[in-house]
Amino acid sequence: MCGIAGYIGKNPSEKILKKMTDRIAYRGPDQEGFYVDDKIALGHRRLSIIDLDAGSQPIYNENQSIVIVFNGEIYNYKELREELIEDGHQFVTKTDTEVLVHGYEKWGCEVTKYLRGMYAFAIWDKNKEELFLARDEWGIKPLYYYQNEETFLFASEMKAFLDHPIFIKELNKEILSAYLCFNATPTKETFFKGVYRLEPGTQLIFKNGKKNVERFFSLRFEETEDDMDTIVEKIKTALENSVKYHEIADVEVGSFLSSGIDSSYLVSLARPDKTYTVGYDNPKYDEIGYAKDLADKLGIQNYSKKITKEEYMEAFPNIMYHMDEPLADPSAIALYFVAQIASQDVKVVLSGEGADELFAGYNSYQEEVDQGWYMKIPYPIRHILSKIASCFPEGRGFNFLYRRGLKLKDHHIGLGRVFQDKEAMAIVKNKNQISTKEITASIYKEYEGNSTLVQRQAIDFYFWLVRDFLHAVDRNTMMFGLEARTPFLDKEVYEVARKLPIYAKIDKNTTKKALRLAAKDVIPNEAYKKKKLGFPVPLREWIKEEEMYQKIKIAFDSEISLELFDNKKIMKLLEEHKRGKKDNYKKIWTIYTFIVWYQVFFS
Repeated sequence: MCGIAGYIGKNPSEKILKKMTDRIAYRGPDQEGFYVDDKIALGHRRLSIIDLDAGSQPIYNENQSIVIVFNGEIYNYKELREELIEDGHQFVTKTDTEVLVHGYEKWGCEVTKYLRGMYAFAIWDKNKEELFLARDEWGIKPLYYYQNEETFLFASEMKAFLDHPIFIKELNKEILSAYLCFNATPTKETFFKGVYRLEPGTQLIFKNGKKNVERFFSLRFEETEDDMDTIVEKIKTALENSVKYHEIADVEVGSFLSSGIDSSYLVSLARPDKTYTVGYDNPKYDEIGYAKDLADKLGIQNYSKKITKEEYMEAFPNIMYHMDEPLADPSAIALYFVAQIASQDVKVVLSGEGADELFAGYNSYQEEVDQGWYMKIPYPIRHILSKIASCFPEGRGFNFLYRRGLKLKDHHIGLGRVFQDKEAMAIVKNKNQISTKEITASIYKEYEGNSTLVQRQAIDFYFWLVRDFLHAVDRNTMMFGLEARTPFLDKEVYEVARKLPIYAKIDKNTTKKALRLAAKDVIPNEAYKKKKLGFPVPLREWIKEEEMYQKIKIAFDSEISLELFDNKKIMKLLEEHKRGKKDNYKKIWTIYTFIVWYQVFFS
C-alpha cells in the first residue's frame, strides 16, 4: 500500500514532486521513488507488502516507454502474470505493479476489466504522451485531481497539492449544506475549490491539456430465485475464496474485530494470529468483551484499547488533517485508535466494510417489509399525510408519515442523514447550495428499474460506504503505514451478492439473512445474529458534560463559524442537547467537525 502523486506542466521539478510526496510520506514510509521528464513528474511512497526487496516504484516496461506509480493490491496478479509471460512479456520483479504495466501494454485502458483488487494508479505512456488514471470499482483506494491553466495535478490525498506552487487553496462553500445532511462530502467536488475526486470504477485520460473521464464499472443487481440452501453455499464459497486472496502478502496479516457478524465472519475464516478491538468504559458502547470471547474460542490473540474522552478529543484535529475533508462520523475516530494499536504489530489488516451494502445489513432496510402495510395505502393519501406531518416538529410518528408519503428519491439520501435540507439551509449563511436531491438524482435514475431495497443499497454504497466508511478506513490506516483489506468488496463476492432475492436479504426479524446463515456454520459464538452496531461512540453523553460542551461552544463562536453559520441557531442546538430537551448530538458534532477541519487547513 502506498501514496502516489504527480503532475503534468511546464518544467516538471523533482524538488516540487518530492515536497508533494513528503506530505503523504506516512502512506509509504519504507521507500520513495520518482520519475521526471520534460512533460511529467510521477512520485511514489512505498509501504512494502509484496516482493519486499525488488518492488520499488516507479516501475517500467521492457523499453521504459511506459511508467507506473500504483497504490493498492491486485489479488489475481499471479494468474495475470502467467498469462502475460505466455504472451512474451518479460518481468524483472514479482510485484503486482509490474503486472499492471504489461497488462496495459496488452489491453490498454481496458486493463481494469481484468483486475481483482483495490487500486489507484497513474500510467504515463511516453509514446502517446498520455496519462492514464484509474480507481478501483469499489472506491477503496482514493485518487484526486486538480487542473489550473496548463498544469494537471493528481494524488492519493488532496493535501499533496498544497506543496505545488500553482495550487490555489480556496474553500468551496457551495457544498456546505449537503455536507451537513450527509456528514461527509457527497459530491465529486471537494471542499478545496477546483479539486475533484475520481469516482469508483472510473478512469481518466489526460492528453494535450484535456481530460476525458469515463466509467468502467457500476453496480448491477439482478435478483434471482435460487433456494436458500444454494444461496448460502454460494456465499460460503465466494467468501472463503476471497479471504484466501486477501491474505496474500509477504508480511503478517491481522484483522480488525468488532462484536458484529462482518468482522467475526472474516476472522473465523482467516484465523489470523492477531486481532484488534477498541471500546469505552461505558458498557453500552463497549465491544471488547464480545471480541475477546470470539478470539478465545478461535484460539487467537485479541489486542484491545479503551478510549477515553480526553484521548478522543485530543486526537481529533490530527485525524481531521489526515481525513483531508470534514468527516463527522464518530466511528471514524474509533478507527484511528484501532489502527494505531494494530500498526504496532502488523502491516496488513482485514476489515469488514461492504457487507452491509451488498448483503443488505442496515436496520433501516427492514422498513421495506415492516412498513409494507402502510405502503398499500394509495400514494395520494400518503402524500397528503406527509405534507401535514412536515408542518410539525421532528418526532418518530411524524417522521414516519413524512417519509412514507414521499417517493424514495424525493427524501432518502441513505442510512445516516443528519440534517434535513431545510434545516441545513436555515443555518448556513451562503444560500447558493446544492440540494441532496440533486446529488442523489443520477443514482435513482440509474436504478429506477430496480426494487426500492436495491435503490437503498446503491445509495448507501456510493454515498456512505465510499464517502464515509472507506474514506475513514483508508486514512486512519494509512496514517500509521497500515494496509486495510476488505474481502467483502471482491468481484466473486459481488457476483453472488448482486443476484440475491429480497428474501435472502431481509425479513421482519433480521437483515443480511443469507449471510448470517452462511456465517453461522463458521463463527463459534453468536456474533452471526447480532444487530448492526458499527463502532458505537458515547458522544451523546460526552457533549452534555461541561468540558466538551465548553470546547464546542468556543468553536461555535469562532470567526469562521460566525462567517458561515447562523450563530443563534447552532447555539440553540447545543443548548437544547445540554439541557436534555432534544437529542442533537449528531447535528452538533457535524458542525463542530467542519469547524475543526477548517481551522486545521485554513487557519
